[in-house]
Amino acid sequence: MTMKQPVRKFRIRRVPTTPSPQLDTPQSDTVPEKLADDQMHPTASQIQTAQVQTAQVQTTKSQANQPQSTHPQTRHSKDGQSQKAHPQTDHTQVKPSQHLHPQNNLATPPHKETSPETNRSEKTPPAVANNTTDTTPANQIEAIQKEGLTGRQLRMARRIANEHKLPAQTDFDAVRLLRAKGIDPFNRSNPLDWISPEQNQNKSPSPDNAKVQLPQKIEKAPETLPSTDVNPIDRRSEEIRQIQLEITRRRRRKALMLLARLVVFVFLPTAVTAWYFYFVATPLYSTKAEFLILNAEGSASAGAGGLLSGTGLASSQDAVSVQNYLLSKEAMLRLDNDVGFKAHFSQSWIDPLLRLDEDASNEKAYKLYKRNLEIGYDPTEGVLKMEVTATDPAVSKQYAEALIAYSEEKVDNLSRRKRDNQVADAEKALEKAHQERLDAQERLLRLQQENAVVDPQGKLTAMRARITHFETELQLKRLRLQALLDNPRPNTAKLSGLKGDIRRLIALLDEMNLEMVDASQGEQSLADLSLQILMAQGDLQTRDMMLQRSLENLIQTQREAGSQVRYLTTSVSPVEAQDPSYPKKFENAILAALIFSGIYLMLSLTASILREQVSS
Repeated sequence: MTMKQPVRKFRIRRVPTTPSPQLDTPQSDTVPEKLADDQMHPTASQIQTAQVQTAQVQTTKSQANQPQSTHPQTRHSKDGQSQKAHPQTDHTQVKPSQHLHPQNNLATPPHKETSPETNRSEKTPPAVANNTTDTTPANQIEAIQKEGLTGRQLRMARRIANEHKLPAQTDFDAVRLLRAKGIDPFNRSNPLDWISPEQNQNKSPSPDNAKVQLPQKIEKAPETLPSTDVNPIDRRSEEIRQIQLEITRRRRRKALMLLARLVVFVFLPTAVTAWYFYFVATPLYSTKAEFLILNAEGSASAGAGGLLSGTGLASSQDAVSVQNYLLSKEAMLRLDNDVGFKAHFSQSWIDPLLRLDEDASNEKAYKLYKRNLEIGYDPTEGVLKMEVTATDPAVSKQYAEALIAYSEEKVDNLSRRKRDNQVADAEKALEKAHQERLDAQERLLRLQQENAVVDPQGKLTAMRARITHFETELQLKRLRLQALLDNPRPNTAKLSGLKGDIRRLIALLDEMNLEMVDASQGEQSLADLSLQILMAQGDLQTRDMMLQRSLENLIQTQREAGSQVRYLTTSVSPVEAQDPSYPKKFENAILAALIFSGIYLMLSLTASILREQVSS
């Protein structure tokens, strides 16, 4: 299955010829080329007749110019071999719009094209050059068949011949007709060049493209004098060179402006900053120390607090409080009063950015104090890390030691109020316990006085003992009486005596039981009185124990209040530095360059956005 090839259009070119002054006749004028599309394709016989007539005209011109050139005309091909012009044949390419003159049946001389497209060198195909000597169509077709053209080339030739409306019988005939018209169907040039402007104009449905039925006036071709204008190719090259130079100048100017802006906004400030850090800034000596907060072993700690007493969580609040205190204005003022912080940084040999005025306020001194003191807290280890800087290493060490002492005193004073409150609470508890003990004693004494019984329980016990004794004696009397009654002839006196003793013991026991029952019943019974006295005695014992505990608590609280419960253990002691630690010259210079570059970038982006908004 043959795929449909794209339609290609060829442009028919003609070889310009120089008109002769002797032959400047109406026959040499150019017939207008804007004809209808059906008049632009003559037959093969007409083309051959036109070629012969054109050759005769050129022969006449050469004879007229015989004094100037006596040599026969030659044409150089691409391979450098010269070919003489045949008197009956013409090597020029005939354009289909070139039609015969109606009067003398001669081909009119073509116009000399001055456009850049016609100035291009046209290469004649080898097949055309070889076939020009064979005037017979059969011989030309036979020569074309010997070229060994492919099927694709033949189909392309047939398609191009159809585009130009050539009456081709076969594919080889299409190649012959195209070459006869000066068209190379196998040239891989731009297909748009194969369509001449005249054909596009002739295809437009305008009244000028209508078929001409009457003779028209033949306009005289303009004289082809040497042009005073510059060659378009050279002019275009010059314009391109000027544009390139302008672009180069513009880029150079922009680069210089960019370099100037970078120098003003980045390089110069960075250089000034580096000069300050290297030659003006006063060196500072740093002293580092590390310490942690511990609780006293004798302090009262119970429950979860006792379990966490050895960890950093137990002293985290104290550590944070110490850190905030050292960074406060109170610590700065105390350091100034003890060591002379303001006086040290007010010396005249310190650089202006670091030096304090002699009458500087506390706020300015406090800003400088925070710049020269760094404190960090590690919650995992519970360690406080401190770094103090000063212009002298000894002064820096002195500052560090003073701040550590302030921290220890501060952390100990944090629990001072708590301990004082504990002592006060213990004293109040002791007083309360003593008062409650007195109340219990008074209650017991009042019960004993109101009932005239010191020990109701003892009285009841004694009565029970007496009743038991009399009951035992009564039982013995009854046994003796039974023994006498067992005698058949008992002693009457003894028997009467035993019966009287038994009767008296029974009466005594009844009386004693009645007394005991009366004492154990009612509101003021011995049982009730005994219970009240027991409760009063128990309350008195409890108050005695509470009084004793309150007294012990007061003694322990007073002991703890008088001792230190928080300690600062210095793990890294302050040591004098031998070399200055600040300023970091190179790092600060690089940082300044980055900062200035960022500022310039932001400003340039802002300016570009504003410029674009204004221009739009």
